[in-house]
Amino acid sequence: MAGHRRLSVAPMMDWTDPACRYLLRLISRHTQLYTEMVPAQALWHGHAARFLKGHPSEAPVAIQLGGSDPAQLAYGAELAEAWGYDEINLNVGCPSDRVQSGRFGACLMREPALVSELVAAMRAATRLPVTVKSRIGVDDHDSYDALCRFTQAMIDGGAHALVVHARKAWLQGLSPKQNRDVPPLRYDRVAALKGDFPGIPIILNGGIRDLDTAKSWLDTLDGTMIGREAYHNPWLLAEADHRIFGASPDSRPEREAVVHAYRDYVVDHWRSGVPITRFTRHLSGLFQGLPGARIWRRTLSERGAVRGAGPEVIDQALEARHAAIPSGAETSTA
Repeated sequence: MAGHRRLSVAPMMDWTDPACRYLLRLISRHTQLYTEMVPAQALWHGHAARFLKGHPSEAPVAIQLGGSDPAQLAYGAELAEAWGYDEINLNVGCPSDRVQSGRFGACLMREPALVSELVAAMRAATRLPVTVKSRIGVDDHDSYDALCRFTQAMIDGGAHALVVHARKAWLQGLSPKQNRDVPPLRYDRVAALKGDFPGIPIILNGGIRDLDTAKSWLDTLDGTMIGREAYHNPWLLAEADHRIFGASPDSRPEREAVVHAYRDYVVDHWRSGVPITRFTRHLSGLFQGLPGARIWRRTLSERGAVRGAGPEVIDQALEARHAAIPSGAETSTA
């Protein structure tokens, strides 16, 4: 699965759920996808079906686990392999209060020996690659030397690759949202890290919003990870298979074909009583930059909010978009 790390979509809480991953896989065959963070403790207490269910066509997909207990994380790794995931990723980057109270996420960067132990426990429990997603530092524990010590501890634990968000995290004083934007990006530190640790794959995360930027880093680093932009504008991945992975230019899908295929998925997975917006929210940005994009978004939102609404909302949004496109305007679905 190493080749798929050349480009990936970041794990994002409340966003990269199974429906989102199914949609993104319809757009790009090769981009690596990640689950939302799954608490290892929840798996330990028997909630595997709730957190691990997905669709076989999502592959290659990595599961991201959060926790600080070696036994719980090892058990989670075993379950992830049994459920068909392709990689185990340990969250050592999330700065939320909820994560800190459970002693996992970014606060673990201050305990590299423990993280090394966690990685080793997961390595012993699964044949899958075990990777770590971190920041470049946390609070005032943010020197380059500290980052190097952390990296060496990950290597000693047996990590197969590191995903490095090129911002440090402030555990006090900044919200999780502010931690995604306020601390400055330090791409130079991630590049330097690769120079000092050439033997381990290093993937850059943070502030990457287009394929040009993502591709430009592939001469220096082993991969790049796109976050929120891939969610709000998923069609940016349509060129990824060709431009990043070397697939034929003909591999690019058509937008409306993706809509229809996703609708079939929704029909199979939506159940009465489940808000259809749980599925349609992932479609909002699909026509970004094209005529009719606004009415597409509005129809999905307004019709989806109607009590009892179902997959027909997708049909209604397509019809509304077509009706809104002036005669002679660009109507390409590519």
